[in-house]
Amino acid sequence: MSLTEPSRAAVADLETVTAVTHFGERNFSFRVTRPRSLRFRSGEFVMIGLPDIDGKPLLRAYSISSPSWDDELEFYSIKVPGGALTSRLQQIAVGDRIIVRPKAVGTLVLDGLTPARRLWMICSGTGIAPFCSLLRDPETWERYEDVVVAHTCRTNDELAYGRLVMDALPEDPLIGELCAGRLHYYPTTTREESPCMGRITDHIRSGEIFSKLDRPTWTKEVDRVMICGSMELNLDLMQICRSCGLEEGSNSRPGDFVVEKAFVGEGS
Repeated sequence: MSLTEPSRAAVADLETVTAVTHFGERNFSFRVTRPRSLRFRSGEFVMIGLPDIDGKPLLRAYSISSPSWDDELEFYSIKVPGGALTSRLQQIAVGDRIIVRPKAVGTLVLDGLTPARRLWMICSGTGIAPFCSLLRDPETWERYEDVVVAHTCRTNDELAYGRLVMDALPEDPLIGELCAGRLHYYPTTTREESPCMGRITDHIRSGEIFSKLDRPTWTKEVDRVMICGSMELNLDLMQICRSCGLEEGSNSRPGDFVVEKAFVGEGS
């Protein structure tokens, strides 16, 4: 793939693509070399991109789906038809170079939550990415006795990346023993037939998810919640959290739930 020559300012931020995997027609993941100066907490995001037709950086926020200890960075992306960035990013191949800005930020970090026993990670679409980072970090399993991952997508293909990560965790040499019997995965689809249909918010409101997982409804004493999805999902879940007495947290003031809002409206 031939990319437009980037500006001098972006050259220092170029990293090399080491792997690309496509999941159906709508999603793909890729790995790149890690900037030497990058330090991040699992769950954070960075700005990545490509130069535009004028050679200027075209950047978007992407959650890092690899854990903070990984020597490389992994990302998970949607393919947006006609998207200024993703229409080109989805064509990258091993050996290509992309822009990765070595500054990480974000609210989906363990430091944003106060201590508790059970952690819920609830997401839609590519919102699974930061949770894949956290799930592969030993600190998550040191802080929580029980971890539930609830992922809603339109089709089974869109669940494939998350399912791949979940299936690999028990065999992970660093995480395998830690997560044994403590990880609970709850995938749902909204447009294609699957064993579990419907929006995750409906499953929470009806109590179905708690019944199927044999877990009680959320309480301030036991549960902490992380949220990453569309504006609609975020708002619905924030309302549900508050109705259960949970308070929103942040890096500066830890609480009972955190939500990532940086990607709402992203579609290129």
